[in-house]
Amino acid sequence: MNANERIDCMKCKYFFITWEPGAPKGCKAFGFKTKMLPSSIVLHSSGKPCMHFEPKQKQQS
Repeated sequence: MNANERIDCMKCKYFFITWEPGAPKGCKAFGFKTKMLPSSIVLHSSGKPCMHFEPKQKQQS
């Protein structure tokens, strides 16, 4: 993944949705909840793209 590529948290296995109106999105890898996408918080805080991104496993039917 290059530095210019956006990380889609919705496709990450660590992303989750909360029931909290003030923080509806979260990241299990970093252990926080936020209003914005966790990857954008990580990029803004560290200056680097998220290093914990792992694609979700596809469910087999």
